[in-house]
Amino acid sequence: MILISHRGNIKGPNPERENSPSYIMEALHQGFQVEADVWWHREGFVLGHDQPTYPIEFGFLFQSNLWCHAKNTTALIRMVNHHIHCFWHQNDDVVLTSQNYLWTFPGKTIAHERAIAVMPETVKDWDYRQAIGICSDYIGEM
Repeated sequence: MILISHRGNIKGPNPERENSPSYIMEALHQGFQVEADVWWHREGFVLGHDQPTYPIEFGFLFQSNLWCHAKNTTALIRMVNHHIHCFWHQNDDVVLTSQNYLWTFPGKTIAHERAIAVMPETVKDWDYRQAIGICSDYIGEM
């Protein structure tokens, strides 16, 4: 099972640290994969959920086990052009990542062996056992 930390969270949401490079690195060093929110802003990549907050070096996005959630279309296009593992979604039932995983919205049907169940803790009685992975704020407790 692939265990993906949502924005670097392991034991619950931490809005003050989510998406910061140091927080993401802590989760990666603990052996988790990490979903990070990525913007293209003022000629560079920047991490942050609601807005671009943490400028990063371009090479940061090439780390293995990083799942980059494009927050604007320019970020998506630039990451795709550089073969960075990325995806775009808002409230879609499911989207395909650039490495052919199905990023599945909470509570939606898991119908493929490459599906990632996103935020299962937010949906009561969701059967996500067929998923190859889970993305969660509580990944350390899964």
